[in-house]
Amino acid sequence: MKAVKLNEMNKLELENKLSDNLEALQNLRFQQALQQLEDGTMISKTKREIAQIRTVLNEFKLEIRKQKGL
Repeated sequence: MKAVKLNEMNKLELENKLSDNLEALQNLRFQQALQQLEDGTMISKTKREIAQIRTVLNEFKLEIRKQKGL
């Protein structure tokens, strides 16, 4: 996901996306353990996106970033 899209999302959308990505990461790890994973780079891409979302959420928490419309 592009950083521009993360900047456009509000806190609730980011939290939903984070939970979806954490679930997807778990599924990818199961597939890897069963040797069914076709694209091995998907794990690193998902982990990177999780880190980006957590960074934005932390900026909201520290009030570095303000929610739009409030």
